[in-house]
Amino acid sequence: MGNNTYPPYFNLTMFVNIGTCRYPTFVLCLLLYALIVLANFLIIVVISQEKTLHEPMYFFIMCLSINSLYGSAGFFFRFLRDLLYDTHLISRSACFTQTYVIYSYASYELTLLGIMAYDRYVAVCQPLHYHNKMTSKLVSKLVTFAWIYPAFSVGTCVYLASRLPLCGNKIPKVFCANWPIVKLSCISTVINNLVGMLVSTTTVFLPLAFVLYTYARIFLICRKRSSEFKAKVIQSCLPHIITFVNYSITVFCDVALSRIDLENLNPFLAVILSLEFVVIPPILNPLVYGLKLPEIRKLILKMLSGPKPDKQTKSHK
Repeated sequence: MGNNTYPPYFNLTMFVNIGTCRYPTFVLCLLLYALIVLANFLIIVVISQEKTLHEPMYFFIMCLSINSLYGSAGFFFRFLRDLLYDTHLISRSACFTQTYVIYSYASYELTLLGIMAYDRYVAVCQPLHYHNKMTSKLVSKLVTFAWIYPAFSVGTCVYLASRLPLCGNKIPKVFCANWPIVKLSCISTVINNLVGMLVSTTTVFLPLAFVLYTYARIFLICRKRSSEFKAKVIQSCLPHIITFVNYSITVFCDVALSRIDLENLNPFLAVILSLEFVVIPPILNPLVYGLKLPEIRKLILKMLSGPKPDKQTKSHK
């Protein structure tokens, strides 16, 4: 086949011509990205430096923040550049790199949420065995699995897509994605579809089903316990539930958008729905955990207020 079946550039067609509004939009998105970086970095610093937070639940929260920095960097660096340019061509290598980063970020998020659900399940349903089960060794194994398997599975999908001869180079999104590239193929994509279904099942649907199962068990336990116990469970689990529900909605929107003709939608609506997938979770997660968990909230407020003057110094003055 000729070289034209492997286009050197892809064209991101969902950028709307916003004229002079591009500069305020750029500033707004830059501030949003700065807020994402600041909020997640603050969570990482607080948890890593405070010894009282060196527990499995907080370690998983820190992993979520690290993943948010990873995924948002893969999206915003290119997106901010495209806001200022009239053409939105992206090289083949950069496109597949961005595809890998964004979708491995999504897979990491889901596997981490699944692990966090197991942690909450053991804490609520088997509290006497929590420290025996959630050992540092098990936590290390779970987090390692949460990083390695998505990296391998998403990498396989991206590699198979990169080997396809293509009959076009237009991607109807504001960032590179695997399925729109596969749809440009000039040949059968049966293998890509089968691998994609397997990866989607293991990295999306299984973690989601596991989270639903664990919270069903937690709900059944809470029905038989006191109101004080229920209040503690809600305080502990609510941030994870909010994160899970939010991410489920964003994943559903991205899957739905990849299966329909985006060019027939209102362009602003299509862009907003596309942005939801890579923007809302990285900004919502640190806000939810920072505001809802009192241990983190107190330490953040203490850090932001600065060190208090020593009593001896005050008396000396």
